[in-house]
Amino acid sequence: MIARLLWLAALAAIAAVTVSLQLDSHARRVPALASAVPAVLRNEAQTPIVRQALAGATPEQALAEAQTLVARRPLPAENLLLLAAAQAKSGQEEAALRTIQIAGRRGWREPAAQEAMLRLALANQDRPEAARRYAALFLRQATPDALLLELGPAVLDGPDPAARNTIVAVVVGGERWHAAFLRRGARVMPPAAFAAIAEGSMARGARFDCGVLKVSLDSLVQRDAGAAATLRAAAAKRCPGLGS
Repeated sequence: MIARLLWLAALAAIAAVTVSLQLDSHARRVPALASAVPAVLRNEAQTPIVRQALAGATPEQALAEAQTLVARRPLPAENLLLLAAAQAKSGQEEAALRTIQIAGRRGWREPAAQEAMLRLALANQDRPEAARRYAALFLRQATPDALLLELGPAVLDGPDPAARNTIVAVVVGGERWHAAFLRRGARVMPPAAFAAIAEGSMARGARFDCGVLKVSLDSLVQRDAGAAATLRAAAAKRCPGLGS
């Protein structure tokens, strides 16, 4: 009887490990599965865990998860870049730069590189460069809104207009993404900064679609009525139908 119970327990343990390994192999394609994989068995699942930590966890937790990822899978350059982003988030700028340099010799995937370089630019107080990296992340549909919400104030808020002017130049020079800027920007950028960028873009010749601008204003007013009123007034001449 005892032998049978031990055998059944062993089978159950094997089944649990097998299920966990299957979840791990699918976690790259379905990140929501990552947290269901036991920490000790995470391989593929560790990557989305790190991305989630970078978007919302404390700097210490993000760094710990990224270090675990690189310890288990040290070769992919993407993993090194996630580590660099975590190092930059925790204030270890020199370590992040060294990690990026190592990753650069292997090649890297663009989104992780943009985030890591953005955080380094912020650490070095290079706001225009941080804004360019923010724009690259913003334009990538797969970038989580939570990450853009987290990074936006550090990049775009404050009395120095350099970062906002950089985004204005990107908007004016890229008519094909005006709609994306209006819709997503109203949702993820700091409201006052978004209003200033949209106003500055119109002043420099950007011709926003009035219908899309109305949708943007309807979204913005839910976050900051004052910023929405400022933008509405600036757009009144171009789109008189927006109303007050």
